[in-house]
Amino acid sequence: MYIKINQLNATFKYGYEYQGNNGRLVVTPLTDRAYMTLTNALDMKRGGAPQGPAGTGKTETVKDLGKNLAYQVYVQNCAPEMTQEGLGDHLQGLSMSGTWGCFDEFNRILVDVLSVITTYIDSIFQALRQGDMKDCQINEKTCKVSENVGLFITMNPGYAGRQELPDNLSALFRPVAMMVPDFFTISKIELMAEGFQLSEKLAGKITTIYEIMSKQLSKQSHYDYTMRAIKSVLRHSGRVKRENPGFEEI
Repeated sequence: MYIKINQLNATFKYGYEYQGNNGRLVVTPLTDRAYMTLTNALDMKRGGAPQGPAGTGKTETVKDLGKNLAYQVYVQNCAPEMTQEGLGDHLQGLSMSGTWGCFDEFNRILVDVLSVITTYIDSIFQALRQGDMKDCQINEKTCKVSENVGLFITMNPGYAGRQELPDNLSALFRPVAMMVPDFFTISKIELMAEGFQLSEKLAGKITTIYEIMSKQLSKQSHYDYTMRAIKSVLRHSGRVKRENPGFEEI
C-alpha cells in the first residue's frame, strides 16, 4: 500500500522523502498554474521548463512541488564548461534513484553538448513510457529508469551568453512562463508568518516602494528589485519583530 496524490488527471506515488522542518512557498495563482502545468507534463512523461527573468521563483517552485510530493530535488547550476559525460552521469544517477533534477539556467550549456544530451533525455522519457525500471542508454551504458524520476530545466530567455535550445530538445519539455510574481500576496503572507498584526498594510507599503524604485531608479544590473530583494527585507523585518515584539508596526 502507498499514498497516491491526484492533481487534475495525473496520479503520483508519495515519495516518503523526509524533508525536515523547512520553509514553504507562498502559493499564489501563478504558483498554482505552474504546479498544474508541471504535474501534467510529468504525467505525459515529459519534463518541465519554467522560463522568465531572474528572481521570479522558477527554481523554488520546482523545489516546493518536490516537497509537496516528498521527492528529493537536486538543483544543478549549469555553465558553458559542462560536458556530455558529466551531465550523462548526473542523469544516470537521477534515473536510477528516482529523484528529481532541476537544471538551472539550462540554456547556458553549449549547443553541441545540448544536442548529445537530447538523446539521453529522450531515452529516459521513452523508458518511462514503458513502465517502472526499464532500460535506457546513457553514455554508452545501460541503466534502469525509476518511474518517480522528474527532469526540469529553468531558463532566462534573452540574456547575454545564453543559447537557444535545439527544437528536438524543446519538444521534450513543457514550458511555463513565470514573468511577474505576486509581490503583494507573498509579502502579506510572509509578514503574517513572521508575526506582524498589520501585514496587509505593510505589504502594500513594501510593494509600492519597490515598484517606484524599479521604475525611477537606475537600471544598472547590480540593483535588484526582484522578489529576492523583497524576501531579504521580509526576513530581516521578522528578525527585528522577534527581537522587539512590542514595537509599533507602522
